[in-house]
Amino acid sequence: MATISLCMIVKNEEKTLARCLNSVYDLVDEIIIVDTGSSDRTVEIAAQFTEKIYRYLWNDDFAAARNESFSKASMEYCMWLDADDILEPADREKFLLLKQSLPPDTDMVMMKYHTSFDETGKPAFAYYRERWIKNSPEYRWVGEVHEVISPAGKILYSDTAVTHRKTGPGDPDRNLKIYQKMLSHGKTLEPRHLYYYGRELYYHRKYEEAASVLEQFLNLPEGWVENKIEACTVCADCYDRLGRNDSSLMVLLRSLVFDIPRAEVCCAIGNHFLQRGNYRNAVYWYETALTREQTERTGGFIQPDCYDYIPLLQLCVCHDKLGNTEKAKEYNEKAGLCKPYSKAYLYNKQYFENLS
Repeated sequence: MATISLCMIVKNEEKTLARCLNSVYDLVDEIIIVDTGSSDRTVEIAAQFTEKIYRYLWNDDFAAARNESFSKASMEYCMWLDADDILEPADREKFLLLKQSLPPDTDMVMMKYHTSFDETGKPAFAYYRERWIKNSPEYRWVGEVHEVISPAGKILYSDTAVTHRKTGPGDPDRNLKIYQKMLSHGKTLEPRHLYYYGRELYYHRKYEEAASVLEQFLNLPEGWVENKIEACTVCADCYDRLGRNDSSLMVLLRSLVFDIPRAEVCCAIGNHFLQRGNYRNAVYWYETALTREQTERTGGFIQPDCYDYIPLLQLCVCHDKLGNTEKAKEYNEKAGLCKPYSKAYLYNKQYFENLS
């Protein structure tokens, strides 16, 4: 059976740390806690689960802090979690089975990361992350923020999921400040950082700056395909918010240069035409979205609703606008099969009943 060191970096996590550790402590063989300057009960709570607690002077570098936690590990694999992550009961079972059956030559285990949820708690946004990493000097974190260990060696994909359950907004400015500090110190952002810097500017509603940075990233020959595609959709929304509608459509279509269309892109293009009353073009793109398959193992961000519920619901709207009432009703019922609790589906259902 594989042995696992859970390696965590924490700071002022008294609200969530016990919840996290209670969900996983009996599944791992060692717990490493690196505290980066807590002033609350975080260290006291951590001590209820492990004696291996270390102090680390925070220096605006997440990779350095995570590498410090990995350096204390003594088991075969290092696993990371954030304090607001948990393993749900079903995933605890999968976790244990995987631990018992893991091929010994595995270098890295990729697990799903559920980070956003609909009104019933069903995952609405997910992607794969490196989760168990062979305890070896060749596997180390890079990146002051949005840190990563690039997948390498023999990789195993698992449908075991880690669930991210935030209890508050945290520090919304933290990541942007780190990037601004890097730039003020004369650092040139590598392509991955340029992409994430653009996203941080977007989250802060600095749409002109965000679009400029994301365009820089798109113009580079380097860069991960999934980041390129996602950059197109984020950049498009920036242009929409700036009233530059033609630029928005062009950057969405530019995503097709990098790979076959993702459902997320198809829905964005469909929405572009829907908002402008071009319902026939919108129908084409929403129908195309329904033909796309989720490519989870590419590591890209996945919005599951874009593969069924959203295009079905929007096709209902489009066909209603085109006067195709029966077809509109048909699509609404299909959307209802995906989410029978959806307020939009129920509203549409009542709307069509009133037409009868």
